[in-house]
Amino acid sequence: MEIEEVGSCEALPLLSLNHVSLLCRSVKASVRFYEDVLGFVLIKRPSSFNFNGAWLYNYGIGIHLIENPSIDEFDTVIESRPINPKDNHISFQCTDVELVKRRLQDMGMKYVTAIVEEEGIKVDQVFFHDPDGYMVELCDCENIPILPISSCSFKSKEGYCKKWASSCGVMETEMMESLSVDMMNFSF
Repeated sequence: MEIEEVGSCEALPLLSLNHVSLLCRSVKASVRFYEDVLGFVLIKRPSSFNFNGAWLYNYGIGIHLIENPSIDEFDTVIESRPINPKDNHISFQCTDVELVKRRLQDMGMKYVTAIVEEEGIKVDQVFFHDPDGYMVELCDCENIPILPISSCSFKSKEGYCKKWASSCGVMETEMMESLSVDMMNFSF
């Protein structure tokens, strides 16, 4: 579904998500995880890089791994932290959430499930960590339709951002605030 651009705010000329870059303790262990668990394929990486890493690709996006064996020294990711659906994560749509859970169980991987419901439509989610503690979500999110905010009813809110209002207009500002609230509701 294509969403028509509304208003006078000019966004940057983006096309799509290209890649996600992640620090990892071991490129070898992380490559194995992204290949074996998520089905990514190792692709050629530019030879001009003077640091260890790997590029993987599938599903229209790339994952770029950058090796940093002392990652814990910077307290960026702690592998043993609980799996929390409200934490930063990468999300992928999948075709069969029950199959995902069975395969994760077969691999001995810990995971947490959640259900999001909107007007009787349910989305099943499965959250788990990669070898460096980054969280991954697999879901059947396509069950919730993508609706432009302009097609949804929303209440006027006081206290909107005056900076947005001066450059974009009151209606666009309220639409963005409503979208933000809706997105928070979808993601807990």
